[in-house]
Amino acid sequence: MYLLLDVGNSQIYGGLMNENGEILFRFRKASKTGASSDEIGLFLRAVIRENGFEYKEIKQIALCSVVPEVVHSIGSACVKYFDIHPFAVNNDVKTGLNNKYANPKEVGADRIANAIAGTKLYPNKNLIIVDLGTATTFCAITKTRDYLGGAILSGLRLNMESLVSKTSKLPSFEVIAPKNIMGNSTIESLQSGLYYGHLGAMREIIGKMTYECFEGQKPFIIGTGGFSSLFKDAEIFDTIEPDLVFMGLKTAIEINQPIA
Repeated sequence: MYLLLDVGNSQIYGGLMNENGEILFRFRKASKTGASSDEIGLFLRAVIRENGFEYKEIKQIALCSVVPEVVHSIGSACVKYFDIHPFAVNNDVKTGLNNKYANPKEVGADRIANAIAGTKLYPNKNLIIVDLGTATTFCAITKTRDYLGGAILSGLRLNMESLVSKTSKLPSFEVIAPKNIMGNSTIESLQSGLYYGHLGAMREIIGKMTYECFEGQKPFIIGTGGFSSLFKDAEIFDTIEPDLVFMGLKTAIEINQPIA
């Protein structure tokens, strides 16, 4: 089995995957800095056990991280509690991509993992991958696996928290897909503005990328990340792949550490 970890700014998003690529379960943990290797290792063992699996059956661990200060603790936890040195996806490993960034090392490891998975699942297609997490990221990849770059904007939860923390009267509210754009209360108005504002931004960025990167020929649009399901009926994505980053991590292991 594979233990796969996507270490984001807000959360560690993890999953256990079998050799056939099936996700056995998923979990989330706050990715606070300063967490010790013991805290992380004990948590990982416990969450695996409580979901009915045996941690000793894990043969590979892979991670991608946009929080460098947490990586050392996770790596130490994997060695101490699983006797496995985790495989970290970054720009120094084989990816199967032609990274066209001015400085390839600036591309986030999560974006690399998403691109690896996208090109494997949908070969010979021009792609735009939209990952709705703490930030909302856009990645453009050509059918020849050229990673062209993308765009980044603040995510839905960040926008919500900013509204609440920077104003005196606006209440905290749940991030949802509202039924109507016209809010009938302060909370409904906030939910509408957040959702449709983000939807409009995504449509504009995807449209500009389609024109600039693919000469106006429509690419295949993949949605992923925790908030992607909110837009499943918005007719903006061709598919939603909630486990795209896990697929990318597993594929990266196979590319770099083929099992005989």
